[in-house]
Amino acid sequence: MSKVTTIGLDLAKRSFQVHGVDRQGKAILRKKLSRENVLAFFANLPPCLVGMEACGGAHHFAREIEKLGHMVRQMSPQYVKPYVKRDKNDANDAEAICEAVSRPNMRFVPTKSVEQQDVLALHRIRERLVANRTAIANQARGLLLELGLVIPQGIRHVRAHLPRICEDLENCLTLIERDYLSDLYTELVELDERVAKYDKLLLAVGKASKACTRLMAIPGVGVLTATAVVAAVGEGKDFRNGREFSAWLGLVPRQHSTGGRQRLFGLSKRGDVYLRKLLMHGSRSVVRHSKAMQDGRSKWLNGVAARRGTCRAIGAQANKTARIIWAVLAKDQEYKAAA
Repeated sequence: MSKVTTIGLDLAKRSFQVHGVDRQGKAILRKKLSRENVLAFFANLPPCLVGMEACGGAHHFAREIEKLGHMVRQMSPQYVKPYVKRDKNDANDAEAICEAVSRPNMRFVPTKSVEQQDVLALHRIRERLVANRTAIANQARGLLLELGLVIPQGIRHVRAHLPRICEDLENCLTLIERDYLSDLYTELVELDERVAKYDKLLLAVGKASKACTRLMAIPGVGVLTATAVVAAVGEGKDFRNGREFSAWLGLVPRQHSTGGRQRLFGLSKRGDVYLRKLLMHGSRSVVRHSKAMQDGRSKWLNGVAARRGTCRAIGAQANKTARIIWAVLAKDQEYKAAA
C-alpha cells in the first residue's frame, strides 16, 4: 500500500472525516473517526501534511497533532470552498481540504498557542460585557424617555443622572418604576466592576509582554489594541509586509479592476472586525489630537482631513498604524517617531 503523504481532516463536534492521498495525489484513505479516536489515529501514521479548516477547536487539534510529528496547516474556509466537488458532505469537505492544502499558493492560518487563546478569550468576554453594559444604558434612557425624563446620550450621563432620578421623590415616578430603574443601575455598576476587572487583567498581560510594550509606544495603540494584535498574529512574520497585514485587517480599498483599468472603492472591511475596530478608534483619537499639533504626521493628517474629510483621514491613519505595527513586530524593533 502506498504511503499517505497528505491528509485532509474535516473537523466537527463528534464525527471527523479523513481523506488521505499519496505522493502522486491518488486517494488511498477515506475514514470516519469519532472525537476520541482522532489523536490515536494520527499517532499510528507516519509524519505527513495535515490540512484543516480554521474553525472552532482547530487550534487545539493542530497543536496536538503537531506533537505527534505531523505538519499541520490551517486554512480559511472560504479558500477551501472552491475545491468542494458536487454536494456538500463530510467526505467531500475532507477531500476539498486535502486538495486545498497541497496548493503552493494557498494562504494558511498560523496555529495559536494556548497563551494567545487565553488573551483573546479575555478580549471576547470583555467585549460582551461592554455590549451588555451599553444595552442596559440604552434601555434605561429609553424607559425614562417614555416617562418624560430625558438623559443626554452617553453612558457617563446615565451613571450620573439615574441615581438622582431614582432618589428624587418629587418627580412623577411610581414605586414600580423606581424599583426597576434601581435594578438597572445596580446591574450597570456590576458590569462596570467586571469590565474593570478584565481591564486590569489585560493591562497585566500588556506589561508582561515586551512585544505589547513596544506596540503601546505607537500613537493610537493602547493596551487593548496591543494585546489583541499580539494574541492574534504573534510576531507577524506570516505576513510578507505591512501592506499585506493592513489588507488582512480590511483597511485597504476594495478593488474591482479589469482590462488595465483600476477601480477602487471604500475599505474592504475584511478580516478581524474586532482588531479593525480597535485600530479605527485609536486612529480617531490621533486625528482629533493632531488638529493642535505641527509635527509631520499631524500636518499630513490635517491635510488629508481637509481634502478628503475626517472619516477618510481616520481610515488612512489606521492603515498607517497597521503597517507600523507589522514593522515593529516582524522586525523586532522599537517604534521611532518621524520628525
